[in-house]
Amino acid sequence: MTATDVRVAPPKAARVATWMYFGLNGFAIGMWVVHIPSIEHTTGITHSTLGLLLLVLGAAAFTGMQVAGPLVDKIGQRRLVPAAGIVLGISLAGPGLATNWWTLGLALILVGFGNGAIDVGMNAQAVVVERGYPRPIMAAFHAMWSIGGAIAAVVGAATLRADVPTELTLALAGVLCIVLSLIASRFLLEATIEEEDSPAGERTKPPAKLVWALGGLAFGLMLSEGVANDWAALHFRDILGTTVSTAAFAYGAFAVAMTVGRFLTDRVAAAVGPAAIVRWGAAMAAVGLTVVIVVPWVPVALVGWAVFGLGLAGGVPQLFTAAGNLDPRSSGALMARVVGLGYVGLLAGPALIGGLAHWMPLNIAFILPVVLCVLTFFGGPILKSKDPVARSEEPAVRSAK
Repeated sequence: MTATDVRVAPPKAARVATWMYFGLNGFAIGMWVVHIPSIEHTTGITHSTLGLLLLVLGAAAFTGMQVAGPLVDKIGQRRLVPAAGIVLGISLAGPGLATNWWTLGLALILVGFGNGAIDVGMNAQAVVVERGYPRPIMAAFHAMWSIGGAIAAVVGAATLRADVPTELTLALAGVLCIVLSLIASRFLLEATIEEEDSPAGERTKPPAKLVWALGGLAFGLMLSEGVANDWAALHFRDILGTTVSTAAFAYGAFAVAMTVGRFLTDRVAAAVGPAAIVRWGAAMAAVGLTVVIVVPWVPVALVGWAVFGLGLAGGVPQLFTAAGNLDPRSSGALMARVVGLGYVGLLAGPALIGGLAHWMPLNIAFILPVVLCVLTFFGGPILKSKDPVARSEEPAVRSAK
C-alpha cells in the first residue's frame, strides 16, 4: 500500500483550520451551557424536565456520531465537516427561540445531532492533518475545544450582564459558527489510499476487539472527566464545607490543568509514545482523585483536582488518534465507535456518581473513576498492538473540489 501527497493546502493552514473547528465547537456548546438558566426560565421547565431534555441532547449527539462516521468515509471530510458546522450553527438559535418543553426538545435534538457529527468529523480531520507532521499534534486540537468553551463563558457572561436577549445572542453565535465553518472549509485535507498489492475485498480489517478496547478506555477516561465537570464544585461545597464562590475553584483548577496539559501533551507523546501518555496519565489522575477523596483540606484538595485534570488531559486524544489510524479507509466509522463510547461515558459519569451519592458520601463515590483510571493504566499497552501510520511516509490527501 502506498499513498501520494497532493496537498490542497499547506499543513499549517490545514492545522489552523482544524483548530478553528475545534474552537467553534467548544464555543457553540459553551454558549448553550451558559444560557441554560435563562432558557430554563423562559420555557418554564423544571430541573427534572431539563435533565430529561439533556439526555435527549446526548442521545441525539450519539446518533449524529454514528451517522457521521460512515459519511466521513463515503463523502469525505471536506464536505462532512463544514456541513456539520453549518448544522450546528443553525441549530444554536433553536434553544433561544423555544417557548416550552417540546420546542426546546426539538431544538436540542438538532443541536445534539450537529454536535455529534462535527465531533467525529473534526477528529477524523485532525488525524489526517497529524499525519503530515513529524510529531503528535492531536492533543492541542482538543485544547482548542476548551479554549472555545472558555471564550463562550466570557462572551455569554458579558451579554447576560448587558441584558442582551438570549435568542439574539445564540443566533449571532450560530452565524459566527457558520461563517467560520465556511472560511475554514477550503483549507481542509482529504485522505485517499491507493492500494497496490491486494484487492479491496481482501484487505485486513482491524480486530473488532481492539476497536472496542479503545472505546472502553475512552469510556473510562471520559466518564472520569464528566465526574469532574459536574461534581468537583459540589464536592468542595458539600464535603469540605466551602462557600459557593470557593467551590467554583475546584472545577476551575481541573479545567485549567486539563487545558494546559493538552497543550503540553503532544511534545511529551513524541518522546515517550501514546501508550505511556495513556497509562501514566491515568495513574496520575488516579493519584490526584485519591487525594481529593482522603484529604479534608481545601488547598490540598485543590491540588488534587488539578492533578486529576492534568492526568486526564492527554489520554483521550491518543485513543482517538489510534482509532483513526487503525484503517485509513474506514477511519470515520472506527472513530465514531470510539468517540461514541467515550461520549456515553461523559454522560454516564455524573449520573452514576449521583446514584452512588444516595448511598454513600460523595467523596467515597469518587472511588469509581479511580478504579476506571487504574484499569486504564493496565489497559493502556493495547496502543502498542496496532501498526501506526508511519510519519515518515507522506500523508494521502487530495482536493475535493
